[in-house]
Amino acid sequence: MSVHIEAEKEDIAETILLPGDPLRAKWIAETYLKDAFCFNKVRNMFGYTGFYNGKRVSVMGTGMGIPSISIYAHELIVDYGVKNLIRVGSAGSYQKDIKLRDVIFAMAASSNSGLNELRFNGADYAPTASFELFQKALDVAKVKQISIKAGNVFTSDEFYADDFESYKKWSKFGVLCVEMESAGLYTIAAKHRVNALSILTISDSLVTGERTSTKERETTFKDMVEIALELA
Repeated sequence: MSVHIEAEKEDIAETILLPGDPLRAKWIAETYLKDAFCFNKVRNMFGYTGFYNGKRVSVMGTGMGIPSISIYAHELIVDYGVKNLIRVGSAGSYQKDIKLRDVIFAMAASSNSGLNELRFNGADYAPTASFELFQKALDVAKVKQISIKAGNVFTSDEFYADDFESYKKWSKFGVLCVEMESAGLYTIAAKHRVNALSILTISDSLVTGERTSTKERETTFKDMVEIALELA
């Protein structure tokens, strides 16, 4: 067991899906995995392992923000030997042509977090996706005929920004959307030389003000989940 995960080492597969919402992890396990069992309930951060098309795969919630996902990613890699970490999360669109329910592959993650600034003594570190997982995900999306967009995303430490209009500068420089975890996940994966990819679904738009409901975010973002499961 690690500090925040109560599983035995053999309980967790080498490939794991990481939604922020633990209830989305529960929904994924109940909807897609065969012979799934729950390996973690610590802090209600539900984790499950089962089989998808005969391949062993795990799924576990991470909570919100870089500190939370960094804790779980570290323990999954160091204590449980996980090799492929795939975030399946929601994001807010920064671009007028990126609509609700569009699927985004995060090639890189800009951020306003100070974590990497501290880690690299004031230098800028550019967290990126694993090319191996990114290429496989592109192939899967093509086969499944799921339209995706790929590019730079923004990992924010703020959900409610003081200056709402600040997103426009990131939008001007081609950033696709905002979320709260990818930069942390990519950094921890790079440190330990394992694979990571964030696959995101647009849940709301800062451009139009549209948004999905809590229940929709929990149980209806199927395209990104089905792409992620094929990477196991």
